[in-house]
Amino acid sequence: MKINQQESKWKPYGSGEHGRLTTAQKNALPDSAFAFPRSRKEPMTDAIHVEEAIARFNQVADVTSLERDIAFANIQKAAKHFGVKMKATKRRQLTA
Repeated sequence: MKINQQESKWKPYGSGEHGRLTTAQKNALPDSAFAFPRSRKEPMTDAIHVEEAIARFNQVADVTSLERDIAFANIQKAAKHFGVKMKATKRRQLTA
């Protein structure tokens, strides 16, 4: 199944403040704020967190191929929202 940005579940959340999220802040986020919403991995609340989600994409364990497709679409949408330039245009480019 091909996933695209229109099928992304990511939605902007919060004020976009930079910085480390506390456990309480992360727990308070809706699933839609994460690259991997089902497993609530890689929150994307600002540009720095989007960059971290890109860098860690291949390190996320215990997710299906479909979840990776969705996460890639979510990352693309969040990157566009926060003005983060992505070199990868396909999911496989992040897993190399």
